[in-house]
Amino acid sequence: MRNFLMLSISIFFFSCQQKEIKNKSVQTTEPIPAKEIKEENKQINDTIFMNFKDEKGLFMAEGAIDSIHPRVYVKFKNDAAGELNGKIITATNNGNIRFNQIIFPDQTSDGPFGKDLKTEIKQKGDYVLVIGHSQMADNPYWGKFKVEIENK
Repeated sequence: MRNFLMLSISIFFFSCQQKEIKNKSVQTTEPIPAKEIKEENKQINDTIFMNFKDEKGLFMAEGAIDSIHPRVYVKFKNDAAGELNGKIITATNNGNIRFNQIIFPDQTSDGPFGKDLKTEIKQKGDYVLVIGHSQMADNPYWGKFKVEIENK
């Protein structure tokens, strides 16, 4: 019995010791040349982050609406007052999809709109556009679309 107790205690102590793991692989971080970095606005889950403008000063991105993400939120930053123009382009050019709402930086909102959006913006800050199908119409749109936003 004494031997069994000593064996149990030794196993317990040896199993509780943590072993130091040494990683012998060397990690190098080489900078990616600026030409290889492609600036694009991408949809991540249900949100499109508009971070980059094209040569014409437009925010452009592709998105998708499906049964998992029935609404897509387009977030962008505005630095100047002016007129906001937006357009949703679908492959078939007919579909139950629209700008449902715009949320201003002070958390007030306006909407609904159609596939085209024209509204006056007077505040600086982060804006959110909600894109989805109209609750008043049948046949919700499922699929890919393009969204263009311009601040004049």
